[in-house]
Order: sequence, then structure tokens, then C-alpha cells
Amino acid sequence: MKLVSFLSAQGPRLGAIEGDDVVDLGAGPEGVTDLGTALAQGRDLSALLSAVRASAPRHALATLQLAPAVARPGKIVCLGLNYADHAKEGGRERPEHPWIFLRSATSLAAPGAPVKRPRISEQLDFEAELAVVIGRRLHQASGPQALDAVFGYACFNDISVRDYQRRTPQWTLGKNFDGTGPLGPFVATADELPPGAEGLRIQCRLNSATVQDANTRDMLFGVQETLVLLSECMTLEPGDVIAMGTPAGVGVARQPPLWMKHGDTVEVEIDGLGVLRNRIEDEAEARA
Repeated sequence: MKLVSFLSAQGPRLGAIEGDDVVDLGAGPEGVTDLGTALAQGRDLSALLSAVRASAPRHALATLQLAPAVARPGKIVCLGLNYADHAKEGGRERPEHPWIFLRSATSLAAPGAPVKRPRISEQLDFEAELAVVIGRRLHQASGPQALDAVFGYACFNDISVRDYQRRTPQWTLGKNFDGTGPLGPFVATADELPPGAEGLRIQCRLNSATVQDANTRDMLFGVQETLVLLSECMTLEPGDVIAMGTPAGVGVARQPPLWMKHGDTVEVEIDGLGVLRNRIEDEAEARA
């Protein structure tokens, strides 16, 4: 099942993709309009789709204004240096443990929405990543339990403002500019992909030119190992999102650096997870 978040005249909605259409899962008294809320409530979305398929409104997918695949995750936990070639291009050794940082919900962006290049920096960089959506509570898990807690997967672009990222030893500032983390275009449930989403081609394209091209099997710490490690330290909850790190090819590592600019189109594509596409626009001047 592939689930998409979108905006309608009735407000935010959740839908299931069937062909070129989206079945509105928010219709009726038992409907759900938000993926994170549905997961927190333990709703069986497959059963809901079966129950409303014949009666629920349908919309053409191409006509919808999409929203981030998970609107407001409780936590967005991100991995740094999770591909050896990316660590190397940044001048770092292969890490013994993944580097962990957090993003805020306000940093997310919708598929197709413009990503604003901030007025205070020109160093806007792309990072194609696999995102994991947690479907059930996970704490101090073993390996098999960890993958059982995964609801699904999506594309993520961990767009970074590099000069702000490097102002301090922690990466928080450069990773949390408003609307710089596109997530989507949909969430595919875990049963649609190999266990741990292993063996998937992951790419980033800038203005149709391929700038990153790797495979999720190249991750130093796979999904299962990452979730076990994280659950040793924190409770992962339904609707949380884990961003699994980016492969080599980022703009900051190039000579000269390749920064995204106004008018650029950036795409993240992962096998089975569609294409996450966004346009870069300069942030407007602040009004007095």
C-alpha cells in the first residue's frame, strides 16, 4: 500500500494510491486524515481501505497538492556519515558508530513545494536519503523486533545550509531551516519493499543531471541495526521518522562546490518509492 498526504478544501487528508487515483481515507465517521495520528491510534489502514474503497471519494493523483508524507513527526532522527564514500569525501574516517542529529517538524517540506534558499546563505546543498516511518512503539529492541516496528519507507532530501551547519560542532542550525526537508511523495508500507529496504538504488538529480547514485546496501548501518541502536537510547514512537544518511556526491565535497540556486530542480529517487521533486526559490526579502 502507498499512502499520500494531501491538502483539500476540507483540510489535510490521507489517501491510498491506486493507479492514477487516490482513495480518500478521511471520508466518513471512521476516516483518518493524518498518517502520524493513525499510527499512534493503531489503526489498520489496509482494513480501512478495503472498507471504504467502493464508497470513498477518489481524486486524480496528478491534481493534488501534496503535503509532507508524515505531517508532524514526534521525532525526526537523522544519521550522518552512514555511507563510507560520503564520509571519505568529507575527509573523515569510516565511523564506528553512526553520527546522530535531530530535525524539527518545521524543517519539513512537501513534495513539489518550493524549497527556499535562505537570504543569509548561498550554501544550499542536496542529500538524497531513505526515510523510515515507525509504526509501533520500540524500546530496547532486538533485531527482529526492530524491523517489525517499521510501518513503511519514503524518500527524503536532507537539504543542508552548509555554512550554518559548520558554525558549531553540532549540526542543528544547518539542518533545521524552515521547509528544507522534503519528505515523500508517498509512504510505501514495509511489505512492498525488501526487509530493511535493502538493495534499493538511491539517486539525486539536479536539473536532470545525476549527482548522487548509490544503493541502500552500501549503508554502513542498515535499518535494523540503526533501530536497535536508537531504541537502546530512546523510545521510538508511531509516526517518528528516521533519515538514514546520504551517499557520496554532495555539493560541498565538489571542486568547486555545487550549491543549489534559484530556479534549480532537485529530485530524489529510490526504487519503489517514487520521485521526490522540488524547485529551489530564493527567499523573499523580509518586509519592514
